[in-house]
Amino acid sequence: MLVLKKKTAELIASAVEKSFGGGLLSADEIFSMLEYPPDKSMGDIALPCFRLSRTLRKAPPMIATVLSAEIKCDEFCSVSADGGYLNFKIDGTAFAKRVVADITAHGEKYGSPECGEGKTVVLDYSSPNVAKPFHIGHLGTTVIGHSLKLLHEFAGYKCVGINYLGDWGTQFGKLIVAYKSWGDKKTIEQGGVDELVKLYVRINNEIKAEEDASVVGMPEGTPKKSALADASRAEFKKLEDGDEDNLALWRWFVDVSLEEYQKTYKLLGIEFDSYKGESFYTDKMPAEVEKLRNMGLLEIDDGASIVNLDKWNMPVCLILKRDGSTLYPTRDIAAAVYRKGEYGFDKAIYVTSAAQSLHFAQWFKVVELMGYDWYDKLVHVPYGTVSINGAKLATRTGNVILLKDLFAEAIARVKEIAREKNPDEDECQRIAECVGVGAIVFYYLSNNRMRDINFMMEDALSFDGNTGPYVQYTYARTCSVLDKVGRGSGKMTDAVLSEEEVELSKSLAAFPERVLSALGEYEPSVITRYILDLAAAFNRFYHNCSIANCENADLKSSRIALTEATNRVLKTALHLICMQSPEKI
Repeated sequence: MLVLKKKTAELIASAVEKSFGGGLLSADEIFSMLEYPPDKSMGDIALPCFRLSRTLRKAPPMIATVLSAEIKCDEFCSVSADGGYLNFKIDGTAFAKRVVADITAHGEKYGSPECGEGKTVVLDYSSPNVAKPFHIGHLGTTVIGHSLKLLHEFAGYKCVGINYLGDWGTQFGKLIVAYKSWGDKKTIEQGGVDELVKLYVRINNEIKAEEDASVVGMPEGTPKKSALADASRAEFKKLEDGDEDNLALWRWFVDVSLEEYQKTYKLLGIEFDSYKGESFYTDKMPAEVEKLRNMGLLEIDDGASIVNLDKWNMPVCLILKRDGSTLYPTRDIAAAVYRKGEYGFDKAIYVTSAAQSLHFAQWFKVVELMGYDWYDKLVHVPYGTVSINGAKLATRTGNVILLKDLFAEAIARVKEIAREKNPDEDECQRIAECVGVGAIVFYYLSNNRMRDINFMMEDALSFDGNTGPYVQYTYARTCSVLDKVGRGSGKMTDAVLSEEEVELSKSLAAFPERVLSALGEYEPSVITRYILDLAAAFNRFYHNCSIANCENADLKSSRIALTEATNRVLKTALHLICMQSPEKI
């Protein structure tokens, strides 16, 4: 519809100039006024003439009447005035011919706004903490982030996907103590990150027990103490100071974790361009701290170094602790400066939980105060929280659903169904992975990213209704039809189209506009909802319009062309939300 809306705006602008004089309204201004009527009987596109009346100094009904007599277009069967509205009704056959021709001409690039040509965008997403499990809480940043990368690539941007691993911090002191106390190399080599998690949970439980025991019988307010906590801080200090034994253990923990994470990324079809984690920026922070100090931006507050953000109604941004150690804002500023120098980005996107919104607002402001003129190219894309049956996720207590377990269960369920139709084991496994993983991804991306999700396993793995399996099956159905009639055997003709055929062409025409909306809002769910709309339109068309057995040759040709167009657009749209398009299910 985007193409037709632009064409409509140009026609109206020309009619305004002819009827009321030149230089009054541009096509772009008119485009922004166009609407889609809520009632189809009113038309497919409408122009409210009330805003025009202020410019043209005429009554809205009069403007609509004059313009309706001036506008002529093959894709409209009628242009009429209704009160203060100018309504346009689509000629189904002419419109569908143009839409399908557009899809055929552009192929896989149909719908691309091509607004990113010559530009670079850096996307920071997924970024799990090393030695911790890849659980359902990481699904949001991972699939939202990768979908945004795919959308930007589709728009022509050069994209750099960065997995900013949480590979540094005091938790490694805890893990080193836990491993030296209770760990076993062979057990971890066999069990991977799961065994590291067990050690992490155990030491946190042991520390809590020591702390609780330290205040038994003591006066209220007595500080809690733990020998294990003290030992953990000491081991991390040794790691920071370059102790070779601790560095070797740390590198091993990172390798073990990455090996596990890669299995999940492979299922999702995700590859990153960089795995530079927090540790990479350790030696790059002092320069930024010194710049802040030289600019007079650093203040001392109770021994800590801060940037005061009172003027912007934000709490102070902590740069250095009292002991001189750095914090997350320090590291994030150093990382942004490095990435700008390394990639020359036009935009840097950070996909993290909404709980970190203040953190990003603070250090973005600090970057601005430091005089970096690219501060306004930094974009935080937040998303809501995930809970399990209302319970907050917590690695320390082990209250998590691991992504690998979730995917494994989904794959197993699909495989059981697939075996009924396909005895080939390899083919069954391939289909099960496509559909099972797709079901989880689609379930998550069906929601607006800011919505908090109470994750219910049965809902996520349901294969009924508006689900991932439903849309993938619809794609497979288009493939089945095309295999039967012969791909490329249809083209649009002048045959009069039914309501289902016209509605399908309208759904196909909506794709470019939805892509623009998803990009502008950083919202993959716009594409997910579009896929459901297109699948529903195609299935109504499929059930009510005979394709392969249609006796009218011209109508059959048009229906095949519509099916092929749906096949192309569905495949592109599924790709944009990290889903595969299996040709058989």
